[in-house]
Amino acid sequence: MKTETLARPTGSAPAAAFRAPVPSGIRKPRPVRSRLRSVILIAALVVLVIPFAVPTIWMITSSFKPLNEIFASPPTLFAANPTTSAYAEAFTFQPFARQYLNSLYIAAIVTVVTMAVSSLAGYAFARIRFPGKNVLFLIVLTGLLVPSEVTIIPLFQIFKTLGLINTHLPLILVPAFGAPAVLGTFIMRQFFISLPVELEEAARLDGLGRIAIWWRICMPLAKPALSAVAILTFLGSWNMYLEPTVYLTSPELFTLPQALTRFTDAYGGEMWDVQLAAATMTVVPVLIVFLIAQRQFVEGLAHSGLKG
Repeated sequence: MKTETLARPTGSAPAAAFRAPVPSGIRKPRPVRSRLRSVILIAALVVLVIPFAVPTIWMITSSFKPLNEIFASPPTLFAANPTTSAYAEAFTFQPFARQYLNSLYIAAIVTVVTMAVSSLAGYAFARIRFPGKNVLFLIVLTGLLVPSEVTIIPLFQIFKTLGLINTHLPLILVPAFGAPAVLGTFIMRQFFISLPVELEEAARLDGLGRIAIWWRICMPLAKPALSAVAILTFLGSWNMYLEPTVYLTSPELFTLPQALTRFTDAYGGEMWDVQLAAATMTVVPVLIVFLIAQRQFVEGLAHSGLKG
């Protein structure tokens, strides 16, 4: 019976090429230093989250407490006798449902218009060549440096002349063509610059024009950037307080930030239980939307900084 011996390969090939493959189900253990670094990072992130998470959790749990439990000493996190009376009172004290819908539809319209304006402007600044493009883009970006308090009085005079005071149009027009649109234009421009030019050249060979390329080629690829613009714009409109205070006078037209300040008793004292319930209804839906779309939001912001 003959026995064969395997000769060890010779030559310049690296020894790693002749190692036995590691089964895919078996993971190579991570070094202790790498695991320790991950634990320290997670612990640091948890510590940073606590100052932001605890007030939100306390607000949600306290919205189910009677008024005497909210100011109990020592304070408790959960209600001993949970109740939803504060939620019911929020809708009977003032037209809170109408005000909620006002904020919802205003924020939705502002978000859609801003996405359309910023994506078109961002594509133009990224792909269309025209004289003075970079200078014009810098001029547009200066809109982010002007505080809203500086322009609120001139805008009020303009809307007053047009007869738009005590309507929702100023709350739609100002952010849709103001600073949120400028920020959205910057994000979309940076994203479109990161797209390969070959995609558009192939589409142009197929006979597509600028608008068709923007809509059929670039926009489907720009979902992460659009998500970032949508979330930032929606949150900005949802939390808007100064503009509604200046332009609106009728409680039926108020938005949520204004409504939250009006939960006071006959003596001007704060109705803390009702305010906490109303604030919970205001904050929780936004948190849910952000948690659902946070992955695309981060991707969009990451892509917006790839190229200048």
